[in-house]
Amino acid sequence: MLGLCSGVVATEAKDTGGGAGPVSVAIIDCVPVSSSDSRGDRDRRFDGVLLLLAIVALMWVVEVVDAIADHSLDQYGIEPRDEDGLVGIVAAPFLHVGFGHLAANTVPFLAMGVVIALQGVARLLAVTAIIGLVSGLGTWLVASGSSIHLGASGIVFGYATYLISRGVFNRDALEVVIGVVVVGIWGTALLGGLLPQEGISWQGHLFGAIGGVIAARVLARDRGPKEQVAQA
Repeated sequence: MLGLCSGVVATEAKDTGGGAGPVSVAIIDCVPVSSSDSRGDRDRRFDGVLLLLAIVALMWVVEVVDAIADHSLDQYGIEPRDEDGLVGIVAAPFLHVGFGHLAANTVPFLAMGVVIALQGVARLLAVTAIIGLVSGLGTWLVASGSSIHLGASGIVFGYATYLISRGVFNRDALEVVIGVVVVGIWGTALLGGLLPQEGISWQGHLFGAIGGVIAARVLARDRGPKEQVAQA
């Protein structure tokens, strides 16, 4: 444990006549600095990345089981405006049309997810939950009633818009730069995925993107009132 010791310092100034002048007193607060803080930060980042990897691993395990079961699990995707289809809001991100579909989602999910995971388990869970809820519920409300929606692409689109917009809400230069990088790498694909296409859940993409912006706004750092500086 490292720390800055507290104490009280007093000085007395004497005048030329031998009398005591005004006394100046300074109080120094003790601010302990623990080496465990840095370890805590590393542990938080490690736990976040570990959770992200566990989510991806679960996606692949589910797809293997689904393939063995002749894709019988696909029935648990999002079925718009069907009460039974509401379970798909939670299940759909773990279900995919095939391994090609899963692989295509895994790369950006990991690449952008790890940036979020470095902020810890709580942040990764919060961002993913908000995006998943908005994407899934929006798809359930507006998509064609004769369709079933599968895949984690809604989450991927949400991760992208979260990373793009969080720097604006937080007024953080580094986060803005990260957002620019995301646009540079995936911008074209993001725009293309928002266009209505047959066989593509563009509704999931659209509402996932909306969910990402909502997550960035809801989870933005509270800057609080401006500090006032007074001179004595």
